[in-house]
Amino acid sequence: MFTQEIKASIKQIEKPKKLSELAKIAGLDEKRDCLGLDISDKDLSYDIFTNADFNGALLRYTDLRYADLRGINLSDADLSDADLRYADLRYADLRGAKLRYANLSGADLRGAKLRYANLSGADLSDANLRYVNLSGANLRCAELRCSDLSGANLRYADLRYTDLSGANLSVTLLSAANLRYAALKDTKFSSAYLEKAILGNNYGINKELKLNLLNRGARFEGTSGDTTDFYRNFFLLVNSLFGNTTDSVFITD
Repeated sequence: MFTQEIKASIKQIEKPKKLSELAKIAGLDEKRDCLGLDISDKDLSYDIFTNADFNGALLRYTDLRYADLRGINLSDADLSDADLRYADLRYADLRGAKLRYANLSGADLRGAKLRYANLSGADLSDANLRYVNLSGANLRCAELRCSDLSGANLRYADLRYTDLSGANLSVTLLSAANLRYAALKDTKFSSAYLEKAILGNNYGINKELKLNLLNRGARFEGTSGDTTDFYRNFFLLVNSLFGNTTDSVFITD
């Protein structure tokens, strides 16, 4: 099986740089097996792929829990619904990657590149996202409770309906980011850059914080702090994505 051969081959080289190198060691056809590699729904948990090249690979539903993925190239890869809990993704290149509904809770993404990545519906709760580049990223409906985004770049990011309760956004660049309908209970905005950031109908925000954010260049559309309106709009969004449902939304008081 290709995946097992690759895993065995990794032990033979100290720092794998490209899948083509691994393919050679495993006696595989580089063009056939490495171009658009499909290793979806495989168990790669706890494995080491430091500095490997997975550009454009398909890793949907793949189990990468606790994997060492430091410096890995996953640009334009599809990791939708992948399990990346507690994975080490420091300085990983995930530009343009698809991470829809992926589980990244507790993952370490410090210094990672996620520009224009699609993280809609992903779970990033308790993740370390310090100094991550998420400019232009789609984080709509993502779970970011208690995550550390201090020093991160979120310019032009789509954060609508995102749960940022208890998240650390200190010194975070949020210029022109869209935070409408985001849950902001106990969110830290110390020294965050908010010029032209859009907020409105946010859960957990008080008048004092609203005034503070306005003074720093943010603008509000609609009525902030209207919990009923927040739940109504979020419920309508869930229905539009998944059809009729009676399930309660994820954000609670």
